[in-house]
Amino acid sequence: MAQVIGVIGGDGIGPEVVGATRTVLDAVAEVHTLDLAYETYDWSCHTYAETGTMMPDDGLDRLAEHDAVLLGAVGWPGVPDHVSLWGLLIPIRRHFRLYVNERPIALFEGMESPLRNARPGEIDLVVVRENVEGEYSEIGGRLNRGFADEMAVQEAVFTRPGVTRIVDHAFALARQRGGRLTSATKSNGIVHTMPFWDEIVRERAAEHPDVDWESELIDALAAKVVLQPERYDVIVASNLFGDILSDLTAAVAGSIGIAPSANLDPTREHPSMFEPVHGSAPDIAGQGVANPIGTVWSAVMMLDHLGHGEAAADLMDAVRHSLRSPGTRTRDLGGTAGTAEVTQALVAHVRA
Repeated sequence: MAQVIGVIGGDGIGPEVVGATRTVLDAVAEVHTLDLAYETYDWSCHTYAETGTMMPDDGLDRLAEHDAVLLGAVGWPGVPDHVSLWGLLIPIRRHFRLYVNERPIALFEGMESPLRNARPGEIDLVVVRENVEGEYSEIGGRLNRGFADEMAVQEAVFTRPGVTRIVDHAFALARQRGGRLTSATKSNGIVHTMPFWDEIVRERAAEHPDVDWESELIDALAAKVVLQPERYDVIVASNLFGDILSDLTAAVAGSIGIAPSANLDPTREHPSMFEPVHGSAPDIAGQGVANPIGTVWSAVMMLDHLGHGEAAADLMDAVRHSLRSPGTRTRDLGGTAGTAEVTQALVAHVRA
């Protein structure tokens, strides 16, 4: 039986990088005899402009039927970000309880880090971001709109089940990788939620004695990620801290254009969603220069999640190979290739 993937190109360069990834996935499926099928949904800010909603009322019900979701990008000038994100991306994450957001990054051969002493192979880490609660809660509101004493209140929500499950996931991932975990906190300044986070991390660490771990204040951690990125393996963080750290680590490794992410439901009750970390980049949309690697790497994670480890490894090898040469790297990585040339190189390597 085919594994069916819901595909949402979204906005800006989203349809371009998703289209490139589909082409590469077709080659991978042929070589590895995978039975993959796709259902495409034209949900975007253009949809919002036409209908007043980012997706139809039954959108989540449709996606629930799939084995995974592949998303390109969300966001376009003229539609406020809180409208586009809370109308499409965040409902998918929360409705399907995709509480794990894994964001790996590495400095590959052929890429250059803005850090003068960084060398390929030295930076290889994963940010594990709590994805459905924390600082991005819906609790709060505005009071006295339009008056001099107008105010806004935003509540952060940290639950024991929510923190425990993301921390356990991060410890398990660290065990599979280098055996080192760093917890991002700010318990010296945020008086309730962060000490609560720290307490649970310590409790769960006792259940994972084979993993070396440490706790770092988020401001010091951000500095150390720039000064000593090679010391980190798995970083677990709350929703806000993880969001910021994953962009920072991607920049340290050379470009946010290659950064992937996996929004996971580890129980597999719901479809997990895979998407690049980069945005919709409206300034280069339609020019054929978008970097597809972030989406392709997200597809690597998707294949692995769907149980196709060998195919995932082969596609990741194709990614590494394409990044080595300027002729198969896009301009944001110091190369000369466009989206089509990178796609062709990936397909050729997969078929070889």
